[in-house]
Amino acid sequence: MQKITPFLWINADLKEVIVYYTSIFKNSSIISTHEMGDGSFMTASIELEGQRLMLLNGGQFEPNASFSLFVRCETQQEVDYYWDTLTADGGAESMCGWLRDKYGLSWQIIPNVLMDLMSAGGEGSQRVMQAMMQMSKIEISKLEEAYNAQ
Repeated sequence: MQKITPFLWINADLKEVIVYYTSIFKNSSIISTHEMGDGSFMTASIELEGQRLMLLNGGQFEPNASFSLFVRCETQQEVDYYWDTLTADGGAESMCGWLRDKYGLSWQIIPNVLMDLMSAGGEGSQRVMQAMMQMSKIEISKLEEAYNAQ
């Protein structure tokens, strides 16, 4: 069990939220739920791709980008899947791989190659950083093109 687990205050029906997140991430599960007297959930614990999250039906609260969940992706197809799914139905794109889902939670959808190219150093890494700063959704081919430019 994780010693530290993010505890997220959600301003929505937790039953709906649980179905939403566990349907997006293929390796997910519901660990536990705690009902209120009216049948709605007060808290829930879920696991997404090995990351346990506690959720609280906390009422009026708007999350902000100072907290985000970082999703590492292997391929452009994976980036596209998470980006398109999490921005659908009221989500919003931001810059540099960041987005906000329909519940207001911020996510970073980042291909591993971005981290690899940025940590390689040199002018190529600087060009990758400049290219990334112009993107909303990260596009692997544009990162590689920037890195290899002369």
